[in-house]
Amino acid sequence: MPRKMNVSIVIVSWNTKKILRNCLASIYTQTAESVEFEVIVVDNASNDDSVQMVEKEFPQVLLIQNPENRGFAAANNQGVRVSKGRYVLLLNPDTIVLDNAIAKVVSFADTSKDIAVVGCRVLNIDHTLQPTCFMYPSILNMLLSSCYLYKLFSKSHFFGRERMSWWDRNDVREVDVVTGCFMLIRREAIEQVGLMDERFFMYGEETDWCYRFKKAGHKVVYMPFAEIIHLGGESTKQVATRMMLLNKGSKLLFLRKHKGVFVYALACLLTALFFFIRVPYWLIRSLASRKNEKRERLKRAQTYVMGGFYAIVGGSGLYRAS
Repeated sequence: MPRKMNVSIVIVSWNTKKILRNCLASIYTQTAESVEFEVIVVDNASNDDSVQMVEKEFPQVLLIQNPENRGFAAANNQGVRVSKGRYVLLLNPDTIVLDNAIAKVVSFADTSKDIAVVGCRVLNIDHTLQPTCFMYPSILNMLLSSCYLYKLFSKSHFFGRERMSWWDRNDVREVDVVTGCFMLIRREAIEQVGLMDERFFMYGEETDWCYRFKKAGHKVVYMPFAEIIHLGGESTKQVATRMMLLNKGSKLLFLRKHKGVFVYALACLLTALFFFIRVPYWLIRSLASRKNEKRERLKRAQTYVMGGFYAIVGGSGLYRAS
């Protein structure tokens, strides 16, 4: 009698050939044989031979090829739809699985059916802590984040509230949001609340999902007993300007969807101010720059002008992958 599939690992890739290879290799070498798993790679129209690498070196992987970049949420949904596991693990391609981390997280999730989502301890390449898990967007959190007060007062429970910068991530606790680079989800919970909201092209999709799980009565939990390495930003740095706009726009979309018109309008205003007050700084820096730096700093100022304009007229341009 065949064993029941424990976990389906869904990886969305876009031009990440080298790091995707390392990620897949770590899964197969660092996951106990006692854990029945499958790996599903959804490629968002890469042009760096990522697809050919997977086909040649990891033929056991279920590979889905998109003719265009559908975004993170939509591509993950594709993987979830064809998955068979009791759990679905969303895993970024720029991660390295350490010391049987996947089996440890599955074992932890099995301790309580109230748990819908589990996150693990995330490390930088030098094995220093990479803070993960954060609070939902709110007017207060946006204001504190925009002023960078969490950097000045990182140990403050108030100023560091959104990023939970005061927390050392050494204990098990319920959180608002588990970071999407490693996110284990119970299938029954997915069947209850539905898939990711595909309006979130990039960023915010895990925030929205965790919010919906908690609204349905489930728990979102961080546990420190399993570890991965997360390089961070390997796909997004290829289009950094666009990703910065999407990051801000995803928070506006979340507030529009869950917190009402008044909060959304106020958030749009705060976001516009965040962008506009930074324009003079980058214009002044461009005037004092060498020729090769001037263009980049003028482009940064232009981005902030565009972001402020989109925010002031309602924010929709920011979360439509502008």
